Amino acid sequence: MSAAQSVTQSVQPDGRIELAPGTDLSDPRFANDDLRPVPVAERRWTTYNFLALWVGMAHNIPSWTLASGLVALGMDWKQAVLTIALANLIVLVPMLLTGHAGTKYGIPFPVFARASFGLRGANLPAMIRAAVACAWFGIQTWIGGEGIFLLAGKLLGSGWQDASHVGGYPWTQWLSFLIFWVIEMAIIVRGMETLRRFENWAAPFVIVGALALLIWISVEAGGFGPLLDQPSKLGWDGDFWKVFFPALMGMIGFWSTLSLNIPDFTRFGGSQKAQIRGQALGLPTTMTLFALLSVLVTSGSQAVYGEPIWDPIALAAKMDSTVGILFALLTVLIATLSVNIAANVVSPAYDLSNLLPKLVNFRTGAVITGVVGIVIFPWKLISDPQIYIFTWLGVVGGMLGTVAGILIADYWIVRRTALELADLYRPHGAYWYAGGWNWRAVTSLVVGGLLAVGGSYGGPFPADGLIPFLKPLADYGWAVGFASSLALYTALSAGTRRPPR
Repeated sequence: MSAAQSVTQSVQPDGRIELAPGTDLSDPRFANDDLRPVPVAERRWTTYNFLALWVGMAHNIPSWTLASGLVALGMDWKQAVLTIALANLIVLVPMLLTGHAGTKYGIPFPVFARASFGLRGANLPAMIRAAVACAWFGIQTWIGGEGIFLLAGKLLGSGWQDASHVGGYPWTQWLSFLIFWVIEMAIIVRGMETLRRFENWAAPFVIVGALALLIWISVEAGGFGPLLDQPSKLGWDGDFWKVFFPALMGMIGFWSTLSLNIPDFTRFGGSQKAQIRGQALGLPTTMTLFALLSVLVTSGSQAVYGEPIWDPIALAAKMDSTVGILFALLTVLIATLSVNIAANVVSPAYDLSNLLPKLVNFRTGAVITGVVGIVIFPWKLISDPQIYIFTWLGVVGGMLGTVAGILIADYWIVRRTALELADLYRPHGAYWYAGGWNWRAVTSLVVGGLLAVGGSYGGPFPADGLIPFLKPLADYGWAVGFASSLALYTALSAGTRRPPR
């Protein structure tokens, strides 16, 4: 540790690092109260807090319908659940590796990215992550509003659902969308401690709600339907593998967002063991069990109604019990709130604050995210499984995998987890590079991103790919982006463990 380091930061017995008392981080271009390191005394999240966070985020409507998208592409339920389980085991690895920096230094994702991209260059990956989060926020908010619209219509009668149309939808559905948006904003503007408390009780409540739906449909069906016996349309030969790998990349893409900005949460971790155990127990197990639960419930719906109903909102709307519908409505609201606030508002709030620390704090960034999420027409992204899994999730996963490769190469391979904490907030320090930009990271991002998504095809892209000779790589976007950027950044940084001042 250098003399400069010893003056500005102190190491705790468990390895966590915080700023030394009196360290000045007053430059408004790079620091505000939301971006500064969390003091060790305020890092209180336990294993349960991280477990509850993941349970709350994984139990949401898009997670529930992931299996349906894979079944629609020709898989049987076993292949679909296996694909989802494997994807989440894979994405857990970068999740834990990037999460380590948050717990060790108490810093959010955009500040962590400054070590590899530079103090100004970090805005590039931060804005990529923020754009994806805004889109996801819009999707989840639309789904939450749809839940209010459908289930309230069941209670209020046909007049609610048959209201006059505005922009292709009943005005009551737009009202439901707005109501859900306001609820989200009311929670998030109260800050991260409110989010932690919300996730703590939301997680078990959503589990109870999902199990209640399973019990109800199993009673109605007198067992489970023929969906569980339905053979794969792809088999296990070449046809399956052609679908499996791009589907696997899409499933990885589902949580590749959090593999970048998980330091936004782990910065509050009470220990590395807490964040590692909480995430390992929470992410792959919950996603796999939730996929299995969705298959069982949908199979029961096929036995009762003659067709599989993958959307739990539409299924709950078929209940005859007013109490049951109200409980289902509350469960849908809490489940969607839980994931949307944690996964899709926290990150862009920090990312936008990082862009303009003097003008934008966490709360302002959250409101900006909410506004952007309204104006992007999110319902179009999830209307087609082909576009949703292969195009949207695939392209997102490819770009975010590229960023993850750079972050992990810099932190674990180049620096061996050693950062100069105060210099992450100071111009002309260790992470200033050239005018605040590290050309190695930018080059790796451009090259890795081009390889990962340059061959994208289908949906809005040309059938033979944006760049035809790269099309074969498009089905493996996340893996290609992650591996190529990690290797290139490591090679470019050889012999430069600490960038020149």
